[in-house]
Amino acid sequence: MCGITGWIDWTQDLTKQSAVLEKMTETLAPRGPDASGTWITAHCALGHRRLSVIDPENGAQPMIRSEGDNNYVVVYNGELYNALELKRELESRGHRFTTTCDTEVLLVAYIEWGPAALERFNGIFAFAVWDAARQRLFAARDRLGVKPFFYTRSDGLFLFGSEPKAILAHPSFKPEVGPEGLAEIFIIGPARTPGQGVYRGLTELRAGQCLTVDRSGVSVRTYWKLESRPHEQSLEDTAAKVKELLQDTVERQLVSDVPVCTLLSGGLDSSALTSLAVDYYNRNGQGRIDTYSVDYVDNDRHFQAHAFQPNADAPWIKRMNGHLGTRHHNIEFDTPELTAALDEAVLARDLPGMADVDASLYLFCREIKKGATVAISGEAADEIFGGYPWFHREESLQASTFPWALASGMRADLISADIAAWIKPLEYIEARYAEAIAEVPRLPGEDEGQRRMREMSYLNITRFMPTLLDRKDRMSMAVGLEVRVPFCDHRLVDYVFNIPWEIKTAGDREKGILRRALQGVLPDDVLTRKKSPYPKTHNPNYLEAVRRRLLHVLDDSSSPLLPLINTKKVREIAESESAKSNIPWFGQLMSGPQLFAYLTQVDTWLRRYNVSVR
Repeated sequence: MCGITGWIDWTQDLTKQSAVLEKMTETLAPRGPDASGTWITAHCALGHRRLSVIDPENGAQPMIRSEGDNNYVVVYNGELYNALELKRELESRGHRFTTTCDTEVLLVAYIEWGPAALERFNGIFAFAVWDAARQRLFAARDRLGVKPFFYTRSDGLFLFGSEPKAILAHPSFKPEVGPEGLAEIFIIGPARTPGQGVYRGLTELRAGQCLTVDRSGVSVRTYWKLESRPHEQSLEDTAAKVKELLQDTVERQLVSDVPVCTLLSGGLDSSALTSLAVDYYNRNGQGRIDTYSVDYVDNDRHFQAHAFQPNADAPWIKRMNGHLGTRHHNIEFDTPELTAALDEAVLARDLPGMADVDASLYLFCREIKKGATVAISGEAADEIFGGYPWFHREESLQASTFPWALASGMRADLISADIAAWIKPLEYIEARYAEAIAEVPRLPGEDEGQRRMREMSYLNITRFMPTLLDRKDRMSMAVGLEVRVPFCDHRLVDYVFNIPWEIKTAGDREKGILRRALQGVLPDDVLTRKKSPYPKTHNPNYLEAVRRRLLHVLDDSSSPLLPLINTKKVREIAESESAKSNIPWFGQLMSGPQLFAYLTQVDTWLRRYNVSVR
């Protein structure tokens, strides 16, 4: 993976702005530690940081390709998993290649087919192509939004970057936040509304969107979205198709010229991907695969099962490691380093995030990077196959809000009266939920229950899944690790979205159709293991550490957080026994300790980025 940035300016000569371009590009150095490149002309400036995965010796960017009298220049972040097929087709059309990297394939595909090339891509990507003859920039983001693309525009100026930090490095963009941005932080966060960049004037290109920038302005269009279609296959045929798609996806994503590993929790999703990877390695004589897991010091002593985290991972990791014979690495963290990494996680996101869930992933990826450059991870299976508790709980199904955010009233009470009157948090989340529901593609003939489960699937894929994809991208790329997510293959997502709920829950189990598809791939006990989310620390020392940290912020009269929150209410919670609650206020994992950590992350963000609220 890589980091991309650049800008278009029709009002000045950008060749005099090379120092600014270098600064913007350098902010993305962690995403691309292997090489750096810039390209600049009068009205277009492009920057790139490279993480070498395919054809490390070649493929430098920005990459330039001449066709007749025209030059095309690309900056690209991602992987095309069907690059070989595309390359063969393009060669049959007369094109010649000088590298084996997918960057050249993507660029030549754009030259050949223009924006229609997007329909042919299988992969995760964000890229921008400058067409010199037409004085036009074309940019796009992959169908599920695995790779990020932020931008801002004003008065003939267009800036873009893989992360907000690249745009913040430009002198014309100021770190300001208005009422919508604050509402995103305090009532939607750590999720974000699709397209919302939180900073005033910052937009994120939505999943499945592309844009064109020329002298007439900026135009954005959607080239892919979920569609509802009747599903007419039997249970057994459906299971066979899911297995076929998943196996093909995993094998495509194992292609790399650098070491590949898998993240293994012993759960259904990571065990399935690891099993398929081991089988592929065995068939191709590629030796043992490395697997990695994360845990916390003394979690074996402090873990207590509850509805949102029913069992610990450690015994199941041992079970799968013994079954597959992988070269396993167990990484453990303790409270001090986890607490310290909360700040690193903010700097990686440019925003407050999922507290220690982010911080631990940052530390985990940093350790993995010591032995691998590419990792395979099981993100998105729960959103696609309906694995989360809220798919199966009546209170969530009946709620007229996002099912992972049922504590909106409690969160609204933590905002200061003046700010709450300004941002209207409950009205804001209600409007965002209504927008999401209005987008759901309907299927004629469905009854009320079927319609609701389609809504739930759509909400999870388009609203909750991006939160985890953001987390995985920022925390991994902050240390130069590429993480691939096979469950986000658009063919698989499109197919499973239309599987009826009664088939998705075959055997009266969450993710029942996936379990059926994996029969013979996983041991029976792993196949039937109850879902358990990404592990978090249960050490009471962590609760005390983040409680003290938050109380320190509350005692600091200079804290920029204080005018934004109900300090009395927050202090009461921090000093009460309710701080130990396991009831999540966001998702499955973010309960009492994570609330304290999140608020301290907001404080860190406001300070470090010198954010103005106006």
